[in-house]
Amino acid sequence: MNADPLELQKFSELAHRWWDPTSEFRPLHEINPLRLEWINARAPLAGKKVIDIGCGGGILSESMARKGAIVTGIDLSEKALKVADLHSLESGAQVRYKLIAAEDMAAQEAGQYDVVTCMEMLEHVPDPAAIVRAAASLVKPGGQVFFSTLNRNAKAYLFAVIGAEYLLRMLPKGTHDYDKFITPAELSQFVRSAGLELQGMKGLGYNPLSKLYSLNDDTSVNYMVATSRPL
Repeated sequence: MNADPLELQKFSELAHRWWDPTSEFRPLHEINPLRLEWINARAPLAGKKVIDIGCGGGILSESMARKGAIVTGIDLSEKALKVADLHSLESGAQVRYKLIAAEDMAAQEAGQYDVVTCMEMLEHVPDPAAIVRAAASLVKPGGQVFFSTLNRNAKAYLFAVIGAEYLLRMLPKGTHDYDKFITPAELSQFVRSAGLELQGMKGLGYNPLSKLYSLNDDTSVNYMVATSRPL
């Protein structure tokens, strides 16, 4: 199984706090509108069949459903999926959640999705290239696949680990393993090897003074990648 048991345990233990916007998941709540609109601008979601790989408690999955997408969210944390299911019942969001690995889902439902998203997950698995291949298998020809992850360099270590986890305490200590961060060049290679075409890249910045996130062209820390599967 392409998952780190310690990573699964870590997020499972926090699952009950997933939808608390003041909790350890506050950054996810704050960046979600930015990444949602970036995805929707490139692949208008209304009426699209979408799968969210590594959906966790369903923050992005629900927001895409509210845009009119037909959404499936998959994850390997049973506790996170239970939280996602419960919240969708409370909010009325129509999302199908499934406890399954991306690779297994790709074997079952290859080529069935217009849009595939995999956000803030690749840096938490042993073999991120395999997740990229699974995403490429799940999307239809002509469809689009979106990833987000963390760059691997001194600045990313300073901001995402030391700053976010130890100084600003925006995330629990140990949330990220710097050695698992992925450079844009590495992710671009994973994308090409999976048969996808790179369409665009965007950075996600945080201003500690205003405490606001914004999209920019600086991919040195957090970044998102848009790709497509050729027809």
